[in-house]
Amino acid sequence: MSFRIDPRAPLTVEVRRIAHEELDKIAAYLDAARDDPDKALHKARRRLKNLRALLHLVRPGAEAFCRGENDRYRDIARSIAGPRQASALIETVDRLADDFPEEAKAAGLGAIRLSLVRHRAETTYGEAGLAATLDAALSECTVGRIALETLTLPDSPEAAADVLAEGALGTLRRARRGLEQARERGEAEDFHELRKAVKTHGAHLSLLRKLWPSPVKPRRERIDMLGESLGELHDIFVMRALIEAHEAPFDEAPEQKSLMKVLKRSEKVLRKLCLTSAEDLFEEKPRRVARRLAHKARDGLAEAAADGKAEPSTGK
Repeated sequence: MSFRIDPRAPLTVEVRRIAHEELDKIAAYLDAARDDPDKALHKARRRLKNLRALLHLVRPGAEAFCRGENDRYRDIARSIAGPRQASALIETVDRLADDFPEEAKAAGLGAIRLSLVRHRAETTYGEAGLAATLDAALSECTVGRIALETLTLPDSPEAAADVLAEGALGTLRRARRGLEQARERGEAEDFHELRKAVKTHGAHLSLLRKLWPSPVKPRRERIDMLGESLGELHDIFVMRALIEAHEAPFDEAPEQKSLMKVLKRSEKVLRKLCLTSAEDLFEEKPRRVARRLAHKARDGLAEAAADGKAEPSTGK
């Protein structure tokens, strides 16, 4: 049982296994969120991202199915996103206080943090409330389980390798586009698109650990670090936007010039760090990487089949 494609099993069987295991974890976190919504919902959203990354990887082999199911899990993630932004704002204030202690003191971050904690406590899920939101999310997960039984992917070594290579290629191209836009325009949405592609690529490295054409562990570690930095930058953008628009929890706050100064300073550092890291990680042309992946995947899948090990995985 792992978030990793086993080349000894047919691709359809492996994708179903992994998806079911992720859904088990998502459902457990959704249930746990009734008592501890902040931590449990954050973990559920991370698992939903893993599941969507799996669908992105195999989408070339089942386009309509993967698009529809990706939309399902995207909507679930959005439905439980309520307190996450509030928590992210608190984490941003804590990082600023650690990184820029003198400026943070002048900006009154202590008082701001207290207001953010109150805001998080007041975060709701609309008129229906948290319980109804969780019930609806769990119901959609059940429908997703049933839908998985209709999934069929190419299972021959050659065809499966092509599906995986094309799926990985799509995400690599998306990362390159995001990097180019972030470098040229530098808008918040450009870095956000880069972040999403980086997170998906990180999940693909885990899924393809036995098939990726280069040492996976060091690349995965660097990808994770870049993802964290992009996440911190995203939180900076969100806080700045809320302040500039005078939206909750900053709608009744006094002038935030000192806070904005600290935010801009942190943003400058993170922008440079993210661009430098992304340029290094995605310098190779995506098609070249995909060709190497396809070649190694064909060899690995064919070798497993030749050894007579290509049997349905039991998940044990």
